[in-house]
Amino acid sequence: MTETTGQQDATPEAARRQAAFIFIFVTILLDMLSLGIVIPVLPKLVVDFMGGDTATGAKVFGLFATAWALMQFLFSPLQGALSDRFGRRAVILLSNFGVGLDYVIMALAPTVWWLFAGRVISGIMAASIATAYAYVADVTSEDKRAARFGLLGAAFGAGFVLGPALGGLAGAVSPRLPFWIAAGMSIANAAYGLLILPESLPLARRSKFSWRRANPLGALALLRSHRELLGLAGVNFLADLAHAALPSISVLYMSYRYGYDERAVGLTLAGVGVAAIIVQSLVIGPVTKWIGERGTLFVGLAFGTLGFFVFAIAQTGAQFWLGIPLMALWGLANPASLALMSRRVGASQQGLLQGANSSIMGVANLIGPSIFTLTFAFAIGASGDWHLPGAPFLIATLFLVCAAFTAWRTTRSEISRAA
Repeated sequence: MTETTGQQDATPEAARRQAAFIFIFVTILLDMLSLGIVIPVLPKLVVDFMGGDTATGAKVFGLFATAWALMQFLFSPLQGALSDRFGRRAVILLSNFGVGLDYVIMALAPTVWWLFAGRVISGIMAASIATAYAYVADVTSEDKRAARFGLLGAAFGAGFVLGPALGGLAGAVSPRLPFWIAAGMSIANAAYGLLILPESLPLARRSKFSWRRANPLGALALLRSHRELLGLAGVNFLADLAHAALPSISVLYMSYRYGYDERAVGLTLAGVGVAAIIVQSLVIGPVTKWIGERGTLFVGLAFGTLGFFVFAIAQTGAQFWLGIPLMALWGLANPASLALMSRRVGASQQGLLQGANSSIMGVANLIGPSIFTLTFAFAIGASGDWHLPGAPFLIATLFLVCAAFTAWRTTRSEISRAA
């Protein structure tokens, strides 16, 4: 009798957790769609505000990207700490409403500096993605977190595949229309969440808010508190640094080395996105169940290393495409790393942990683009043996080799635990 009752109680709880995860999945998907929708029109809008001066517009747009990454670095720990204190629900919903209002500001922006203010606000509000990951950690058992984090990665991929396509179509009607669509999706998602999203962090498991912990340096102190956390954070930083090569120079690289036009570039990026979605949604769960989180981390890093190497040495566009499935399988690494890290902190610190991870990514996104764009400029400007367009991808390969070595050093204790 007791066993039957327990099963009956567990079923509604499991359904509630599944519904909550679906909402978080949709939230991240819509967030990424909103970001992706404005990608095709935002640079052109900036250039238009600069009187059609493409060179000046490019510099200003670079400032936009830096400001967005800086806001991620500064505010991810704050939002994570706030979610540990006041719960995940309030932070996620306020962020959704904030993102929606931000896109309204950008849709109405009369000057480039209004657009800049919008990107700053967007960077602040998008920092709640860390809270979304903490929410998933709250409602998911430890052995299933890697698979769930992988599904969130699939939401990222789907958003960045579908968003630019929708943005391009809407931008052809009006350069402001993509911003209105993004605003509508964000506000509608927030309103839906206001009605159905339950809180994932009980009052008894919340921690006190502290400004000392809610800043980037304070959040990083959590990582220093545990040797394995710090090591895995180093793995994530090196991987994020390597990843910065892809948005920084991929389009320029394909155009320069293979003569790709906009259509070919778009199809290639779509292929990358589709491959990533397949891996994140269908492959991570079974692989993690089969070889564990540590093994999945190493397999993912190995595929990423091979993928960057193929990109670096590919002489033709067809050879370049051989690296796409390898790069997609690199997507095994990040969810496994996050799952390993989430095991090493309590429920009241999941928000702070994910905030610290987002800050690490913000630092990588601040310094990575300069490393790869300057390397690419030097490599294609040099002559003779030094003319090596694939040099940025070779550097990214080296970063992942270092990440794999760091992961091996850090997680050796996992072997003894398994034994």
